[in-house]
Amino acid sequence: LPASACSVGNAPDSTLPAYPRVFRIRQHWDRPRIENVAEAVESELEGLNLSTQINPGPCVAVTAGSRGIATIAEILRAVVAHLKRLGAAPMIVPAMGSHGGATAEGQKQLLARYGITETFCGCPIRSSMDTVVVCHANEGFPVHFDRTAYEADHVLVCGRIKPHTRFFCDIESGLMKMMLIGLGKHAGALVYHQAIQDYSFGQILRSVARKVLEKCNILAGLAIVENAYDETALIAGVATSEFEAREAELLQTAREWMPRLPFDQADLLLIDQFGKDISGTGFDTNIVGRKYLDHAARDDETPDIRYIVLRGLSAATAGNATGLGLVEFCRSRILREMDLHATRTNCLTGSHATAAMVPLDYETDREILDVVLSVIGLTSAAESRLLWIENTLKIAEIECSEAYLEQARQRSDLEILTQPRKLPLGNDGNL
Repeated sequence: LPASACSVGNAPDSTLPAYPRVFRIRQHWDRPRIENVAEAVESELEGLNLSTQINPGPCVAVTAGSRGIATIAEILRAVVAHLKRLGAAPMIVPAMGSHGGATAEGQKQLLARYGITETFCGCPIRSSMDTVVVCHANEGFPVHFDRTAYEADHVLVCGRIKPHTRFFCDIESGLMKMMLIGLGKHAGALVYHQAIQDYSFGQILRSVARKVLEKCNILAGLAIVENAYDETALIAGVATSEFEAREAELLQTAREWMPRLPFDQADLLLIDQFGKDISGTGFDTNIVGRKYLDHAARDDETPDIRYIVLRGLSAATAGNATGLGLVEFCRSRILREMDLHATRTNCLTGSHATAAMVPLDYETDREILDVVLSVIGLTSAAESRLLWIENTLKIAEIECSEAYLEQARQRSDLEILTQPRKLPLGNDGNL
């Protein structure tokens, strides 16, 4: 290693070459977007003709997940309003597995951080971790379902469709997964993730979802797809008979609309925020190239990023630092702010213990930069390939090191916003 590596963790070494200069770019993608989500929800639900299935007075449980979905509170309020017009009595139930510390109050508080409250949505929120075993899957394990939702007359499943951060299939994160992991609560999420270790994600997803559709009074689905700018781009009402086929179609659309980092290789990626509101693994592994392996991109996977640094937890994640173990470096403040119980519970429930492990931590960004830039191989620090983002939901604008400048100039989809300049390190050693 360079001589500078000997001072790792101490004051900055004067022998370390200059940090790379950075410039800012803006990425340009297609931007399909729904301007009025309430109207879109009403139109899609109207198209399902739910009035033929709902007699006046029934209780309808509407699912609310733990992800930070754009306009989710407005979408749920529109769902509630539609059900009320049909004469139903809607209520919202958290559908988020073990999130929120695997407690009923923790899950209700998590929804409140997204603006999902009884006052705003206009209906009760019934949060409970109790489940009912409705049957056994063909593979032999019990099928759990949220007791409150099970005791309702109907369940309307509302959720976002997008690629999963860990599993690959023609159906990944969406309505069907919500019927398993979300409505299965902690008990169901635990057994389903165990079953996935012995079978496969696709097999368990279909096996359990089909049982739930058969046993649990699922009324319909409302699927949400976002664009590359983290905006609501598509809302689709889905009949129960079409869950599998329609969700597979919508997943392809979600893949096409996903944002991407502008370059396929980097020595270092800085991420300002991570958390469960941003992604199931805190940051979207589809975007940073860690979907299949914890600390490297698979041979057929891009981008290929050598080291990732996490700088802070999002406020909405409430201390859940799931995903911390997938990176190599972090700011020490994350370890002080993380909820150890919530993080470990979430990761162990998902059979992903390594996601809760602790990377190398340092108090300041300067210390981390000094360490990382000393272990990137023969490339000098000034010529290193560095990318810096706010979080994996917001990568339309990115700070890039000067090593990418010529490549950026040749790309029609990239707009260069600034000239190269020094990394903005303050006197406290932080960016």
